[in-house]
Amino acid sequence: MKILIAITGASGMPYAAKLIETFENLNVNYNGIVSTPALKIFRRETENKTALLQKFYSDANMEAPFSSGSSSVDAMVIIPCSMKTLAAIAGGYASNLITRSADVMLKERKKLIIVPRETPLNSIHLENMLKLSNMGAVILPAMPAFYHSPENIEDILNFIAGKVLDVLEIKNNLYRRWGD
Repeated sequence: MKILIAITGASGMPYAAKLIETFENLNVNYNGIVSTPALKIFRRETENKTALLQKFYSDANMEAPFSSGSSSVDAMVIIPCSMKTLAAIAGGYASNLITRSADVMLKERKKLIIVPRETPLNSIHLENMLKLSNMGAVILPAMPAFYHSPENIEDILNFIAGKVLDVLEIKNNLYRRWGD
């Protein structure tokens, strides 16, 4: 399985960093895309762990392989997903590599996982999420559970990364499951 990770300009970069680190630890085949605003926020929120972004393309690179339906990507995760990106995808506005790649995933009926990171949500956000869900995207909000008794931020990050891996059908033990 080849996975594409996209990082947009929303707060929540530790979620993206944890997913990348987990993919590295599990030897998952992945590439990525990072927007210019996301790169600035990533530096700030992850204490400049930009070495994690070695396999990432700029969102301005519309000639990257994932911009085509003939690419070999099996699934895409947008983490965190800004409401701007969410709206662009829902409206079919493929103006950069992230939104074009998401459009490709939808048109090719491949797995698209969107991890929105915004609160509170307005009706437009909710309508866009519903629209994308109806198109087959998985909406996986960065809403950690507390039944597993997280003791620190790492436990919360592991929970969200674990849920993404669950949707990708990648076995993991990043969090304690209900009833375990």
